[in-house]
Amino acid sequence: MTVVITGIGATTPLGGDLPSTWQAMLEGRSGVAALSDDWAADLPVRIAGRVLVDPSERVERVKARRLDRSTQLALIAAQEAWEDAGFAWEGDNDIDPHRLMVSLASGIGGLHSLLDNWDAQRDKGPRRVSPFTIPMLMANAPAANVGLAVGAKAGVHTPVSACASSNEAIALALDRIRLGRADIAVVGGTESTIHPLPIAAFAQMQALSKRNDEPEKASRPWDRGRDGFVLSEGAAVLVIETLEHALARGARIYGTLAGSGITSDSHDIVQPDPSGEGQSGAMELALRDADLTPGDIDHVNAHGTSTPQGDLTEAHSIRRALGDAADAVVVTSTKSMTGHLLGGAGALETAATVMALNRRLAPPTINLDDPEPDLPIDIATSPRPLPDGDLAGVNNSFGFGGHNVAVVVTNQNASR
Repeated sequence: MTVVITGIGATTPLGGDLPSTWQAMLEGRSGVAALSDDWAADLPVRIAGRVLVDPSERVERVKARRLDRSTQLALIAAQEAWEDAGFAWEGDNDIDPHRLMVSLASGIGGLHSLLDNWDAQRDKGPRRVSPFTIPMLMANAPAANVGLAVGAKAGVHTPVSACASSNEAIALALDRIRLGRADIAVVGGTESTIHPLPIAAFAQMQALSKRNDEPEKASRPWDRGRDGFVLSEGAAVLVIETLEHALARGARIYGTLAGSGITSDSHDIVQPDPSGEGQSGAMELALRDADLTPGDIDHVNAHGTSTPQGDLTEAHSIRRALGDAADAVVVTSTKSMTGHLLGGAGALETAATVMALNRRLAPPTINLDDPEPDLPIDIATSPRPLPDGDLAGVNNSFGFGGHNVAVVVTNQNASR
């Protein structure tokens, strides 16, 4: 069964929607900035990637009081994707709700709601805790609220696998559509954890960049000067459906969601297996699922977080999965511009991969001034044209706990 992509939406540190985010990627802009909040002054890390357009500008104030920030971001991206696919948001659409599903992930969930209400109880007593706290903080709140908005009745799902969460959500929906459980799905991920506690915790792990004086240069995958990832927030959502369903309603098609692969390292709770076996295995499974060979791949949007061990492991994993065919593959890490959206990262980077194939132009990796020697992959440091004809790309997502997810997309069936 062929599953195609018919709608994409995003709200990110680079833009308030997909077109502005994509344009900023092509221009090589950074969405990372210094934190001006009073609470950041004493932290060892004082930079992050906040969304460029605050959700308060998009979500009605009364409604926002009942939604965690992560859910607000998810709803903004989902509305854009849903309308981009040709549907009315929170309105009547000529689709069977029992054939419509949502698979939308978050790695951490409603952290702001949890911690803000704990602060309220501690400082002002239990009567100051919002009665909406639980529906706001639960990890499935973004998916559930998107499901309510579009009227999905074929299931609402929330995979939680750290930074691999949203690509796992995409893989889950692909499988369920192929199994005949649904005809159309709203998929993706969201995250909003720019808060003193996670920043302090990640900093204690030595996971975050401390380049506080040069925030726009802090995320630098594969550069010898990298010192950790940059915590960011945002959401990305795609609408996927069977080709038959899309053609029947005359939908515009971006490309095909061709396959996915999932493995686990069983190595360490935070460090990747340095052999890269699980990472390359996920890519190999995704290629097999898509009925493609390494020679069919033109572009890889890497996980590429800007961590010392992670970047090297992934570079060799890509080479291991693609072999000599990797010489002809354009690799990039858009996290160099967006920072790391945690549970929302995979969906955003899968969307960027779809756009790259659709527009035949791979976005750059910025800040790669002093590359690691002998890297076995070709990394684009400026926008790189992709060839004519059929194109295929891979997006990788790897998460704490040893989660590895690879998603394969192609430009086949795209509207001309």
